[in-house]
Amino acid sequence: MSKNKNKLNFKYIFGDNYNPLYINGASGGLSPNNEIIINFYLERPALPNKLSFNLDKDFQVIGENEEEREPEDLQSSFVRFVQNGVIFDYNTAKSLQDFLNKTISDYEERNSIADETSEKR
Repeated sequence: MSKNKNKLNFKYIFGDNYNPLYINGASGGLSPNNEIIINFYLERPALPNKLSFNLDKDFQVIGENEEEREPEDLQSSFVRFVQNGVIFDYNTAKSLQDFLNKTISDYEERNSIADETSEKR
């Protein structure tokens, strides 16, 4: 504890498997215990399970055999890869909300993004 009784310091310890992940979406809601659940995902185009290509007499690729593509709806398929999630209570949610509001405000200030709601007044 610090010599100053009105001061508290936190030190951060990172686990061996700490690895920040890129996300571009989230889904969640309330648990039966009234906790907040957020699952983060990376949304991207689907990758094929199988592609088949036609070869000429010299075994050179001359084009894809689209009838054998799996899945068949590959061109219109997307994947939401859920890699992690968090569960927290109301007080933690309010703290997270404050953190996000401040960080977003700092971002907008740094990037000269005006608040559209205040401009419309």
